[in-house]
Amino acid sequence: MDEKQVLDIQKEVVDVLRYVYDPEIPVNIYDLGLIYGIDITEAKPEDVTGEGYVNVHIRMTLTAPSCPEADFLMEDLRIKVEGLREVATCDVELVFEPEWNKDMMTEEAKLELGFL
Repeated sequence: MDEKQVLDIQKEVVDVLRYVYDPEIPVNIYDLGLIYGIDITEAKPEDVTGEGYVNVHIRMTLTAPSCPEADFLMEDLRIKVEGLREVATCDVELVFEPEWNKDMMTEEAKLELGFL
C-alpha cells in the first residue's frame, strides 16, 4: 500500500466521521476536535473480510471524561468506518491526553456553536 492509498483512505474515514454526532452537541465529532489520530495499516489475511484490506485505528477523546454517550459514539464511529469498502477492521482507542478544549474545534464548529 503506497502513501497515496493511505491518504485516500484517511480522507474517506474523515468524510465518514463527519456523520458521527454527539447527541448532545449539533456538531460532528471530527469538527469538534475529538479525533486525535487515524492510523491505516494493511490488514493481515486473517482479518480480511469481504473487500476490506486495511485496518483502521482511531484515537479519540470526549468533551468530558464522564460523557454518558461515550459507548454510543465509539460504536457508531466503528460501525460507520467498517462500512467503508476498503476497511477490514476498525478499533477505537479512547484517550484523555491531551485534554480536549474548545480551541480544538474547527472554525465551522465554533461558528455553529456560537463561539465566534
